Amino acid sequence: MPPPFHQHGSFPAMWFRNLQIYRLPENWGLTVETLNEKLAARPFAPCGSQDMASRGWSSPTKDDRFVLAVGGHFLIALMVEQKLLPSSVVNEVAADKAEQIEAQQGFKPGRKQMKEIKEAVLQELLPRAFTRRRKVYAWIDPKGGWLVIDAASPARAEEVLDALRDTLDELPVKMVKTQLSPVSVMTDWLAANQACGNFTIDLDCELRAVTDEKAAVRYVRHALDGKDVQDHLAAGKLPTRLAMTFDDRISIILTEKMEIKRVAFLDVIKEEAERQADAADMQMEADFALMSGELSRLIPALLEALGGEVRDAVI
Repeated sequence: MPPPFHQHGSFPAMWFRNLQIYRLPENWGLTVETLNEKLAARPFAPCGSQDMASRGWSSPTKDDRFVLAVGGHFLIALMVEQKLLPSSVVNEVAADKAEQIEAQQGFKPGRKQMKEIKEAVLQELLPRAFTRRRKVYAWIDPKGGWLVIDAASPARAEEVLDALRDTLDELPVKMVKTQLSPVSVMTDWLAANQACGNFTIDLDCELRAVTDEKAAVRYVRHALDGKDVQDHLAAGKLPTRLAMTFDDRISIILTEKMEIKRVAFLDVIKEEAERQADAADMQMEADFALMSGELSRLIPALLEALGGEVRDAVI
């Protein structure tokens, strides 16, 4: 039986927890065969002895495929490995060596010599540094025109965009922008104690003042229909994060920057996944089909709630 998918349970790795959303160009016609071939040409390789970091494409399915394709949707994965070598450790070892050199030459090393000492220490410690790996998934929907990256921040998503640009030679994606700002829509929803469309307001929210003090109040698992929330709105605080549920199927937190965090597929999705698993030879294909189908409904509905999409500049 698959692991639970409910809001506070554990998720299989490929079920997205965060959504950084980008718009693909119209008629983006890269086939799964071409995409797989290009990704396979740049596979992940571990860091060399003198490398601080390494990245490359990895199989999202733990087999020899670099692209999982189901129903016209593609799932890809970027593996990133980083050496764990804090600057404080380098500085400490460099300071010890500088003391030894000072004792030998009779005066403290100057700025240029200290720079050379630190570089030498770095080269000495790198081969012995521990490494950390992480896999970042991206969902490509050529028909719907979406590139969605499971990353908690734009900086982490940019790693995948950079790797795709290097691999595909170009990637003319656009930031998704809406007619209305998330802040204005979240403010209206909280003021009315009601969301629009198939969205409902949940129990988490952050309100922040626009003054220099940036005073903030955060609600966690707390009803948001009380007078205290209305008082904060009346005092000029604006919502920067708001938890909501779409169609009783997916709960999310929307941020002021149009980032979607803490995605959770609710029990009804778990039940469907279990039914599909009974008839599916491969669990991951069934999971990906279900996830991509649900997100294909969520994203357009959210953009509509935010006044519709604005087609804008390529990044």
